This record gives sequence, structure tokens and C-alpha cells, in this order.
Amino acid sequence: MSEALENLAAHIAKALPGKVTGHVLANGELTVFAEAAAIVDVMTFLREDAECAFISFIDVCGADYPEREKRFDVVYHLMSPRHVRRIRVKVQVAEDETLPSIVGVFPGANWFEREAYDMYGMVFTDHPDLRRILTDYGFAGHPLRKDFPMTGFVEVRYDDAEKRVVYEPVKLNQEFRNFDFLSPWEGAEYVLPGDEKAKQ
Repeated sequence: MSEALENLAAHIAKALPGKVTGHVLANGELTVFAEAAAIVDVMTFLREDAECAFISFIDVCGADYPEREKRFDVVYHLMSPRHVRRIRVKVQVAEDETLPSIVGVFPGANWFEREAYDMYGMVFTDHPDLRRILTDYGFAGHPLRKDFPMTGFVEVRYDDAEKRVVYEPVKLNQEFRNFDFLSPWEGAEYVLPGDEKAKQ
């Protein structure tokens, strides 16, 4: 299997010089690294080429690495039913950088790209309807970025007196609880639930 995937990676690299920058084979899966500007060409080739035949689009997701110059990984997953194999395509983009939408190649990418935009702030050019999909209107920030605060910026509640939804700054009404962080299997000075049945 690994030899077949290595051959596939060599075939893709030969067909797309300068557009595919490398690959890695791990855990029986092939990951190909591509240039952001060339992602439409790469996806079209992976779908149309007979040796690839990755006609089944699985998803687009993201990853945030704030310490890197190119902060985000945009990760595409495809499957080839004909050859019974999967491929992962990774593209790196900076925070202020855009990348082309692949909706023209795989229409199923539409909502996944909207989710990546909503959660990470990744901007896909030529997307037919790039707007938030999971957060509310007027939401500030992108929740899956590692610098997004754990409590968010505002809280939303329905105010029965005003008969409408109200947005308010987040207020923490109690202190964080103190935990001793002991493992329940060692060091506990009390009988754990269920242990009372065990022979002492």
C-alpha cells in the first residue's frame, strides 16, 4: 500500500510542478502539500486524472498555528471510490492572505468553506456566498483561533421583560472552582463511589 501511495505522490508531483511542493506518508495515508494560489488546479487534477480519480469530496477543515508566519493550514480530504484510497491536501495561508474557492470543482465545499471562514477567518475568493454559517449575526471574532478567549466576548440571552434577544458583555459571576487535581485512583482520602463494595 505504501509503495502505491509513493507512486501516486510521484505522479501528482510530476504532473503539477510548482503547484505541489511536497508530500508525506504516515499511517498509511498520503498528505500532499500545495500552493494556495494553485489549489483549484490541484483539485481539478486530482478529480479528473485517471490514476487519481478522487471524485468524492469529504471536507475542508482548518488548523491554527499562531506562531507561524503562514498561520493557517487549510486541509482538504478527498476519496477515490475507484481506487479505494484517500488523500489529504494541505495548504498554508497567512492571516491576511486569501485563497481561491474550490466550489467550482467540488460544489460540496460550499458550506465547509463558509465554516472555515466563520471559525478561523479564512477568506475564499470567488465563493458564491461567503458569510458566517455557525455563529450569530454580528458575532465578533473567530472561535477556533487559538487566541480567541475561552469565554468569548458577549453572551446572548432572551430577556423576557424586553421580549427580545439581548447581547451583553461576558460576566463571570463566580470564581473558578478550586480543584486539587489529584487522580481519583491515587491519593484520594475518601472512598470513591463503587469502592465501598470492594474488599478492603
